[in-house]
Amino acid sequence: MTLRADLTALLAHAGIADVDIDEAVADEHVRCSAYLRVVSVVAAARRRDGDREVVSTILRDPAGSVAKTAVVALVDDVALKTGDAAEFRHWSAGLMPEVDRLADGHREFLHRRVHDWTIYLAVMAGRTPAAAELAGVTDWMQRKLATESTSPSVLAILTESGRTRKIRNIARNRPVADER
Repeated sequence: MTLRADLTALLAHAGIADVDIDEAVADEHVRCSAYLRVVSVVAAARRRDGDREVVSTILRDPAGSVAKTAVVALVDDVALKTGDAAEFRHWSAGLMPEVDRLADGHREFLHRRVHDWTIYLAVMAGRTPAAAELAGVTDWMQRKLATESTSPSVLAILTESGRTRKIRNIARNRPVADER
């Protein structure tokens, strides 16, 4: 399909009618904004069965950074909506064949992002990962966990071995929940 046909199909699928297709085809910033709107609608849906096709269509965009931005937004939104590590892992596994078509840097970034969210969801469900698992997440996720987790075990690990001084300080100063 052509970029115009892909955009038209995605916007129609999401019920978005106020995007100027000609402008979106010509301007990657307008196109990225349109993709983000589509992704927001897709992520808010109850069913996840059409997500792989949406990702496949977005990844055909000639601007790799635009496509990556939209797919990362979908991954982030679905992770937050799902709230369950196993369900998120299953969902993301269905996207990996599409993601693996990306250029190395973008592909690796998306794989790391999915890994980060899997650890985050497990922590938020009450699981304490090993220090090595927390060391394996990105600085962004360590900072997010230091900011949002109230688990004494997780905060202790991040206080001791967070990758940056900022992460260690945030974790050190966070209130903790009772672990009983």
